Amino acid sequence: MSRKTIELAKTILILLLTISGMFLAWQAGIFNGVVTAFPVIGNTLELMRGPATISQAPPRGGAIQEAARPVSIVITNADGERFGVRHDTELRNVVYDMSSSIFGEALGFAGEHMQVTEDEWRQALSEHSVFFEYITPVSLSVLDGWFGARMPDDAAYDIEIRRILVSFSGERSRIYFQDNYSGLYFAADTASAAGKAQDLEIFVPNGVEFAFETGLRGSENAPYFLILQGDYHSDIQSAAAGNQHELLELALNVFGHIHEALPTPFIADGDVLMSLGSNFNLRIEPDGRAVYRWTDEVARENISAPSIAEMIETARVLAVDSIGQKQGEAEVMFESIEYDEGLYTVIFGYYFAGGRIYLYDDRPAARVTFDYGTIIEAELNFRSFVSTGTRTRLVPQRQALAAAGGEFILSYFDTGSEILYPSWVKVWF
Repeated sequence: MSRKTIELAKTILILLLTISGMFLAWQAGIFNGVVTAFPVIGNTLELMRGPATISQAPPRGGAIQEAARPVSIVITNADGERFGVRHDTELRNVVYDMSSSIFGEALGFAGEHMQVTEDEWRQALSEHSVFFEYITPVSLSVLDGWFGARMPDDAAYDIEIRRILVSFSGERSRIYFQDNYSGLYFAADTASAAGKAQDLEIFVPNGVEFAFETGLRGSENAPYFLILQGDYHSDIQSAAAGNQHELLELALNVFGHIHEALPTPFIADGDVLMSLGSNFNLRIEPDGRAVYRWTDEVARENISAPSIAEMIETARVLAVDSIGQKQGEAEVMFESIEYDEGLYTVIFGYYFAGGRIYLYDDRPAARVTFDYGTIIEAELNFRSFVSTGTRTRLVPQRQALAAAGGEFILSYFDTGSEILYPSWVKVWF
């Protein structure tokens, strides 16, 4: 097939995708701007960007610190008016620092949890309240450690949630959460007072809505997805995060082997920098990928297995002290913990302004595998991300919700290009 024929076929395909996107937006009754195409790629529906037209917060004290912060925060004042933040990391951190203690207090003084109806959950969302949404599920046994207060109700301890809410209604305060897997809603009375919530009223309502309130196509599949104003999102400059020798020294130090490695690292497999010790090996690839393996036996006798929260905390410290030193303006946030044949693996991802950065070959920012309390394997992908100072206009979120038919996130794809442009990507949680 000739190049001319191939290019013609590409043009026709793009035209068909664009027409399809315009039709979905028209069906939603919200066509008020340019609609871009959204091709299906495997299990991911990517709502592609439009043309580019215009130009970590310190942890609190304690043994365990938050390994992730909410991707969305919503404050509903006593008059039912809302302020919300999602794609502004700096503002999110300010709001989080002012509101996280409300959740710590609410969890620490919560009574026995009970199942409630979705109608009660929605009513609480419309009342004087503070709402947090995480990008991936987190168990309450981990979350209360991040907030510095243990929930007395042990029966709720292992419930995994993405959304949690403290509502203030009259003299009563309640904490609400949704089980991410069963979809059920729960609530517990708490002694938490509304005094701190009053301080949050300095944030002026900005018209955010939950998807279920819009009646838009797709809202039934993502009723508690937050719809914000603003169509422009930052472009990112991506870069390697140091030379191999520099990254090797940093990684050796983080893993505690800086004085145990052989005096001189060597090149293996043509371009991979290797360092060996009596019980470990560490390789640094040219693209900044570090792979660590513990080669000795793991002691288990007379040793208590660490908790999930402790493993996440250990992995967080490792990530902060390694890739966190090179990440630029990005965030490194906890995403998941996996269990397989007695081993736990904690996974972190890169985020920028509430958007997930997808690395080449679907690599994580960091992956740390534990056998009891010993790190037996780890992968660290050193990358640096900073804003270019320019922005790209995306399809408005109301249109994107109708087109995607469900929840989506701001995304960036780091496949070797120097500049990363934002796009919407549909996700299934």
